[in-house]
Amino acid sequence: MGVALLLVIWLITFVSSYFFVAHKWWPTAVSASAPYIDHQISITFICMGVVFLLAQLGLGLFVWQYRDRGQKVQYSHGNVKMEMLWTTLTAILFIGLNLVGSPIWAAERFHLPPASQSLQLEVTGMQFAWYFRYPGPDNKFGHVDALQSDASAGGEAALGLDTTDPAAKDDIVTGTLYLPVNRDVDVTLRSQDVIHSFFVPAFRFKQDAVPGLMIHMHFRPEQVGDYEIACAELCGLGHYKMHGMVKVVSAEDFDKWMAQREAEKQ
Repeated sequence: MGVALLLVIWLITFVSSYFFVAHKWWPTAVSASAPYIDHQISITFICMGVVFLLAQLGLGLFVWQYRDRGQKVQYSHGNVKMEMLWTTLTAILFIGLNLVGSPIWAAERFHLPPASQSLQLEVTGMQFAWYFRYPGPDNKFGHVDALQSDASAGGEAALGLDTTDPAAKDDIVTGTLYLPVNRDVDVTLRSQDVIHSFFVPAFRFKQDAVPGLMIHMHFRPEQVGDYEIACAELCGLGHYKMHGMVKVVSAEDFDKWMAQREAEKQ
């Protein structure tokens, strides 16, 4: 029985490790920062993978070595030196991974591109939809009042956009995110109700949208195509259907789309 359990544990360990090494579950990276994030993920997988393999291989070995052979059970109160050793190594591992990954984390949040060279975009999450707002030709976002929002109406009404504000006259609100390829996007994340998480796997972009906060980040898509948006934070009974699409298009197609939306506002 001990040998059978050892083989089962080792088989599960090696099979599950294969899926992580093969990366079959991870979409192609299409943003400027994605390679750096993938590199950090790879480092984390290697470090944690070694720990995982050693722990599981040891578990299988101990199941076999200490199987029931009719001997009297002996109990131990633990080894203080060993506990101090693996606690210290765990702390070094986690702090080290944090320090290695902090530059790319900070770059997406604190090193924003010049406003004159980037596309300004506001992303608002609400149960259970994403809305995207562009400031229009004046490059100014109009005032919104969450208390006046009507989620059932959708669009501008869902955001509570103040249509009497001159800066709001040319704001463009849409449920599908259109972006130009190879251009920095300065994102402001908001939430109307509960915590949501704006996640675009192909961009390796994920950030919580928190009620009462305006969270600034940026990314730059580098490949034309359609990419899925998901909410990565459990936000209610309709969480499963809170998804959307990013359409990354050429600069010319994006300008045409913006011109069409601006004409509809007039």
